Amino acid sequence: MTARPADPARRRSRRDVDRRFGIRLFGSAAVAAVAAVLFGLLLVLVESGWQPLRRLDAGAARWLNRAALDHPAWTGTLRFFSDVVWDPVTLRAAVAVLTLWLVYRRAWRLAAWSAVTAVAGGLTGLLVKIVVERARPVLPEPVAHAPGFSFPSGHAMAATTSFAILLLVLLPFVRRGLRPLCWAVAAVSVLGVGFTRVALGVHWFSDVVGGWTLGLAVVALTGWSFKAWRADAGLGRTEVAEGLEPELSGEDPEAGGPTPG
Repeated sequence: MTARPADPARRRSRRDVDRRFGIRLFGSAAVAAVAAVLFGLLLVLVESGWQPLRRLDAGAARWLNRAALDHPAWTGTLRFFSDVVWDPVTLRAAVAVLTLWLVYRRAWRLAAWSAVTAVAGGLTGLLVKIVVERARPVLPEPVAHAPGFSFPSGHAMAATTSFAILLLVLLPFVRRGLRPLCWAVAAVSVLGVGFTRVALGVHWFSDVVGGWTLGLAVVALTGWSFKAWRADAGLGRTEVAEGLEPELSGEDPEAGGPTPG
């Protein structure tokens, strides 16, 4: 009995799907590369003491420090968000709880991705701080103090990696119409973390940008690796807007295949 030739329309559709997936996978790698290059460029400028960047850092620090001194209540709000709501310990604790929940759900591969991304981000940021050894801003009338070196901002990097993890894991449980709101909340939080660190005078503006770009590079690299693994395992293609593993909202998170609903 001879095999029936595949439907040409189906073959074309499959090629289109494969091509779109390849583009998305390449896009993830490109984002990681661009973020890494931008961070590397910023690191070179910081290490070389490039004057335009130094003037930008100093100007932003003075202006925001003066605003903080003139508005004590506003400064107290910034402290609360920076030291409690957006503190790296708080964000990493949320990621740890999420990872344990994924283990409980037997979503092993997603739990591994969450843990590796969080740990890699923290260790990478710490290593860069030790290598660069940049001093924190010294202001005439500081409104806050922080220990350790300055570049990159640990708060900014932890916010970038943590909110990315929370979003990319939990999006399958969010209705499509509400997903843009989730992305907006995450973006405002990440930007807000950077603003508070500069406004409180404990980081230069370039420290914050360095934390954002390095955190983005880590998430893009681990996310790219996760999507490549799904492709090698023969699982369904996913859009970033749907989360890394849409099957998580189903009964068997490791099953692969179409997402319910």
